[in-house]
Amino acid sequence: MNHNWLSIIPFLVVIPIAIKTRQVLPGLFIGLLAGCYLLEPSLIGGLKKMLSFIIKGLTDHSNLKILLFLYAFSGLVGIIKLSGGIRGFVEAASSKIKTKKGALFLTYVSTIGTFSAPSFRFVTIAPIMRSLLKKVKMSTQELGFVIESTATPIIVLIPVATAFVGYMTSIVDMALENENIHQDAYSLFIRSIPYNFFSFVMILLGIYLSFFHHSSSKPMSSNESIDQPDEDWHNCDPAVSKELPVKPWNLLIPLIITVILTLLLTWWDGSKKADGFLQSFIKADVLDAMVIALVITILFSFIFYRFQGMKTGPLLEGFIAGGNDLMSVIVLLTVVWGLSSVTDKLGFSAFITSHAGWIPAAFVTPVLFIFGGAVSYFIGSAWGTWGILMPLGISMSEAAGISLPLVIGAVFASGTFGAFASPLSDDTNTIARILNIPVIEYAKYKLKPALIAAGITAVLYGVTMLLF
Repeated sequence: MNHNWLSIIPFLVVIPIAIKTRQVLPGLFIGLLAGCYLLEPSLIGGLKKMLSFIIKGLTDHSNLKILLFLYAFSGLVGIIKLSGGIRGFVEAASSKIKTKKGALFLTYVSTIGTFSAPSFRFVTIAPIMRSLLKKVKMSTQELGFVIESTATPIIVLIPVATAFVGYMTSIVDMALENENIHQDAYSLFIRSIPYNFFSFVMILLGIYLSFFHHSSSKPMSSNESIDQPDEDWHNCDPAVSKELPVKPWNLLIPLIITVILTLLLTWWDGSKKADGFLQSFIKADVLDAMVIALVITILFSFIFYRFQGMKTGPLLEGFIAGGNDLMSVIVLLTVVWGLSSVTDKLGFSAFITSHAGWIPAAFVTPVLFIFGGAVSYFIGSAWGTWGILMPLGISMSEAAGISLPLVIGAVFASGTFGAFASPLSDDTNTIARILNIPVIEYAKYKLKPALIAAGITAVLYGVTMLLF
């Protein structure tokens, strides 16, 4: 008797629990545990199986590099904050911006130097805009929307030196391994970028609202204290606290070094495996290049900040505190690896291949995006949505004969929708806190344009499927 149908039970457990608890990690953990007990149905056997899958994921060579990259990257951000780099950038920029167009132009241009992570974008740009709120003459909801449209939707499209790229590549690689597909995960991620339609639609919508749309909305009169004279924008986030020094180059120099070294080391590694400039980037081990570039940047930054008089102790504490900020993502990724291994052992790939034939190929990608968008909205996590849906998406892609980059792009787009639109997402809550606006009211304000963008995205996936 074929028991491959058991492989879907972990997913049937994960999604409703994540939606019910509004936390993705409990759902993933219980789904992993359920899958392990299906493999080893004894009191201790299931727990031992779960532990073995987690250890297997943590000891994998590539996985360890990803965890190192995530922790070290967040640690670098921690010492940049401590050194006054973010506060210095905010002070310097806010003193030179005089008009609404100037402030909005800075919001977009600054992406070049602050694209590393959404939270990084928010603590550099949102305080500037908050300090200039009376000059820019926008409602705080509209201001938050414009800032958010330059964060996650843009960052997920950038293939180097971001907090996302290691994680995104890892879950693609994990799903490929389950399907026994021997393709390069990073190359597929690059090829999927043009198919993340939601990001492109949101970016265009943000530009329209920024420069061409005349909003009739007014700043909220209740529950908002930004316009009060005793409200100081320096209190909106610890990264811009008055207690920190004002040194913008402490932000700019490490970021410039990271990007340049990543590109240089990627080319250097690929040049030994391929002929030609572009082929070198395709054949390179990008994760190795990013990790090495990051380690060099951290070492340089420690020395650079020490020459400025900062002590080693506080720098180490700042690095550890910064790294610990991403521990929830590291734990999430560890459980995702374990869940993927469990479902693979249960025969998930074979089940999808044998039972997905009834779904018309033209509907697979639009439905996958809509379903993933709903999941990501209710759990408020792009990371969790990608981890849950990527194995399903790639399995369906193989079963229906659909382009892998297209399906991968749709999965990433669905998570991006939730990160942008959900009232539970870190993006929504961070912007609401910095701009001092009620979370639910702000989430309601941006839901309509987000749904319009999602509708356009679903149509684009449908049209694309007809053209393939």
